Amino acid sequence: MLTPILHAIFSSLDTLPPQERRLGEHILKSPSSVIHTGITELASTCQISPSTVTRFCKSFHFKGFPDFKMKLASEIANKPLDNQYQDIIAGNDLHKIVQAMEANHLASITDTTRLLDMNQLQLAVEKLCHAKRIDLYGVATSSVIAQDFYQKLIRIGKNCTAFADSHMQITSASGLGNNDVALAISYSGETPETIDALKCAKDSGAITISLTKYGNSTLASLADISLFSSSLEEGMRRGDMTSRIAQLHVIDILFTGMVSMNFKDFIPKLEASYQNVQTYRKTTGGS
Repeated sequence: MLTPILHAIFSSLDTLPPQERRLGEHILKSPSSVIHTGITELASTCQISPSTVTRFCKSFHFKGFPDFKMKLASEIANKPLDNQYQDIIAGNDLHKIVQAMEANHLASITDTTRLLDMNQLQLAVEKLCHAKRIDLYGVATSSVIAQDFYQKLIRIGKNCTAFADSHMQITSASGLGNNDVALAISYSGETPETIDALKCAKDSGAITISLTKYGNSTLASLADISLFSSSLEEGMRRGDMTSRIAQLHVIDILFTGMVSMNFKDFIPKLEASYQNVQTYRKTTGGS
């Protein structure tokens, strides 16, 4: 099974320029040898220029070839042999289904954690903490992720919106400014409505953050800060199960990072929201 980085390269082959595609095919054929190869030697082997190698690495959101080699080496070294996503099988025993879901979700979280760029993650946490207002964009399953983050943020007193309607997302984005943040969520990174909302937010002056599957995408390229989740879920039968878990994993990291960074301000608000819900919640009597 391909690692997240190799899977992202494989998935992008058809969209790469010819020289970069030749490099991608070589990496997929012999990833271990690439780790021990210098940029000049690799360029010569693929009959391309060193600048093409650098451009290829940056298109996959690495700082350069050394950063690419280091992270690919880490993935290969830490990849479990049995890290296989399991699809839905007709008539499968319930016990096997339970085991498969556990394995899929654990693999998704592990793969996503290894893809996190700590610098980008730290920057995202800081911008979210200091934002005057936060807009959250996403449709379908990604809208569910946005709603999850929304209910977390309002509990710590952040001014935020998470409209499911694409027209309302554009309307909200139009009112953002330099002190605001827009976070757009799309597994594919190619959802037109989400791209439009983030473009509008960017044009309005807001800091933009994307959360997509790992690899090249329009949304990730558009954002000021790009965050990634595991890109290994394929096939319509899975119903966005592991991608949802992976994205929620990143959202939980962002939220916990925000509260940890601004502990004295956010914890009292978090506790107050909990206590008020307990105080004002109405219990319904049963017959």
